[in-house]
Amino acid sequence: MEMTSSSEKEAEYHNSDFNWEELREEIEKLPSLSYHLSPHVSASTSDSSLVEADSWRRFHRRHSTARFFKERRYLLKEFPELLSCHDSVKVLEVGCGNGSTVLPILRARESVVVYACDCSEEILEKAKEIVVTAKSITPKNRFVPFILDFNNNEFPGWLFCTSCQSSSTSANNASSDNRHANEACVKLSQKVTDYAHENETPINSLFLEGNRCCVGGVDFITLIFTLSAVPFCNMPSVIQKCSSVLKPGGLILFRDYGVYDMTMLRFAPVQKVGFREYMRSDGTLSYFFSLDVTRELFCAAGLIELELEYCCVRSVNRRNGKEMRRVWVHGKFQKSIV
Repeated sequence: MEMTSSSEKEAEYHNSDFNWEELREEIEKLPSLSYHLSPHVSASTSDSSLVEADSWRRFHRRHSTARFFKERRYLLKEFPELLSCHDSVKVLEVGCGNGSTVLPILRARESVVVYACDCSEEILEKAKEIVVTAKSITPKNRFVPFILDFNNNEFPGWLFCTSCQSSSTSANNASSDNRHANEACVKLSQKVTDYAHENETPINSLFLEGNRCCVGGVDFITLIFTLSAVPFCNMPSVIQKCSSVLKPGGLILFRDYGVYDMTMLRFAPVQKVGFREYMRSDGTLSYFFSLDVTRELFCAAGLIELELEYCCVRSVNRRNGKEMRRVWVHGKFQKSIV
């Protein structure tokens, strides 16, 4: 997950201050940073996903204020698709934290509904508080937070049930298949009703068109500084889970840490737990993506690459005057309509 810095304001307006290839050549010539280039580690802790989730819960308890994660105002500039839709739009924010990504999306258009998940119950409560008190936002029935450790669990069926997934990709189901699908939807509809009552969530906040079995999938999924916090070995399954609740033709909007970002170069050799994968002192993980690895991960899940590039931002730390070179990976991936 992204840590805020003084460069965020500048990042709203530009993303190509320097050439990534030149940065790579510079870094790879420095002997003191050669350990970042090695794929070998003596021991790996990147598969301890349950411990990692607990680390993020503790992290959110320590940093629960809105000042730590600032609103991502650059989001709509990087992903204008969120503004271009005219009908009702459903967005799933994966790893929502305190709502820094949710806020600009809700402000963008009144017809947008955001479903947001996180593994921390405390931070979800904070996100609800921030959204409810935010200016120029009407959150009623438009913001649906739910707790989920997406690293270790599937997305709930009420987002996009199996029956509706099948019908969305096949318009000519047999009548018997339709009957079984309808029966499954009725059962799931009852489960959704129970879920809403147990979590004190009004049914119409989940389903805008009556008591349906599910919301019918989402149009967009935002993965903003989230995937890097997942153990690398689990990333393929997380992306596949995301794809499963995305409507045909829907988009995954991706932004995360890139190789040779300044935060990567600050990690000590003992913090390395995998190739380009590091563990912070608080037990949370951070992975740094190359374009090739990003492409392989998303395309392996059957998604179509629309955009993929490095965002290179240069800024100056106001406290010490030092230059900071930030590298992020920006991508858009589409689920096939067929």
